[in-house]
Amino acid sequence: MPAKNPRVNIVLDQALYDVLGRLAARDGISMSLEARDLIKEALETKEDLYWDIVAAERKRTYSAKKSVAHKDIWK
Repeated sequence: MPAKNPRVNIVLDQALYDVLGRLAARDGISMSLEARDLIKEALETKEDLYWDIVAAERKRTYSAKKSVAHKDIWK
């Protein structure tokens, strides 16, 4: 039966493979699930960093003189 989710093959150095195995054993899940969860966390962290940059740029370029009040937008 084919897998329902797409798959990715990766090559790890021995030290990284060993750490992944220990984390998976500690959490009682497969190495694949552990790797998936770690990738999700990394992507969320990168997304947070991206939005921090966007917010900092908006804060830097914000001008109260050019802003429009919420109530004025819906007139």
